[in-house]
Amino acid sequence: MEFKIRNAKASDMPEVHHLINELAIFEKEPDAVEVTVEDLQNDGFGKQPAFHCFVAEVNSKIEGIALIYNRYSTWKGKIIHLEDLIVSKAMRGTGLGTALLDTVVKYGHDLGVKRINWEVIDWNEKAIAFYEKKGAKVLRDWDVVWLDKAAINNYISKID
Repeated sequence: MEFKIRNAKASDMPEVHHLINELAIFEKEPDAVEVTVEDLQNDGFGKQPAFHCFVAEVNSKIEGIALIYNRYSTWKGKIIHLEDLIVSKAMRGTGLGTALLDTVVKYGHDLGVKRINWEVIDWNEKAIAFYEKKGAKVLRDWDVVWLDKAAINNYISKID
């Protein structure tokens, strides 16, 4: 099977959005995706892009993505965060995930980052095994902490 990994374009965002929704269904959160195609186009391809995206094409169809953005570690310095590495259900196990991860690691290396971070759901043992096989360290003793929009608004209402 031949495939091509390339930088995403704004015009790819409908297919990227479709894969994001496919991931949400896989992760048992089918109603969680709030981002729109327009958000992806505006946020990723404006004057100050919020993310960089790679796409994997098979027969001119986008079958996988890796979406990353810059972060900074007070311990390490420049790092990147891999928000999502998604391969369509039909194309899992074909090498697309490895090719996308290879591209992200090369990109981070070329930027001189000290670390590449990402999360994986604890029940996705296939993904965990894949990442560990590639040399990634899965920190099972850390919890992800976040405030969603409602929690941010609630927090703000209590400041003052």
